[in-house]
Amino acid sequence: MILSGREIAKNIGKDIIIEPFNENQLNPNSYNLRLHNELLVYEEEVLDMKKPNKYKTITIPEEGLLLEPGRLYLGRTVEYTATKNFIPMLEGRSSIGRLGLFIHVTAGFGDVGFKGYWTLEIFCVQPIRIYPNVEICQIYYHDIHGEYYEYKSGKYQGNTGVQPSLLYKDFE
Repeated sequence: MILSGREIAKNIGKDIIIEPFNENQLNPNSYNLRLHNELLVYEEEVLDMKKPNKYKTITIPEEGLLLEPGRLYLGRTVEYTATKNFIPMLEGRSSIGRLGLFIHVTAGFGDVGFKGYWTLEIFCVQPIRIYPNVEICQIYYHDIHGEYYEYKSGKYQGNTGVQPSLLYKDFE
């Protein structure tokens, strides 16, 4: 089952950590997360799964940044999250999707025990201006049944910023 917004609020500081937490970002069954002002873009024309790919950092100014279609941008949430006893899930907000901006395109499924900032896979279908601190996506929580192991992967656990793909480590 998906937790209601009230149930999310009841678990803040216990099994659900969202820092900073702002009650105004709480929805009936999710919590809106904001876009940090830093993006990563890959510099290479062809990306290789078996090696680290070069990237550069872009800062989103207060007056906004125009995104180009056909380019992948990696961003992160302003909020740090940590979850115990629930499965965190991430989706783009419908208002954002209706502008043709796709957030977290393929990897919205979190793991019990994940701690860190969410790296967002951002892609647009036409040019769009984005701004730092906009409520860009929403996190929601499923309860879990049965025995489980908490997420402990060294690849993404405890991250402090935007993370490029670390898939190449699976080949080592």
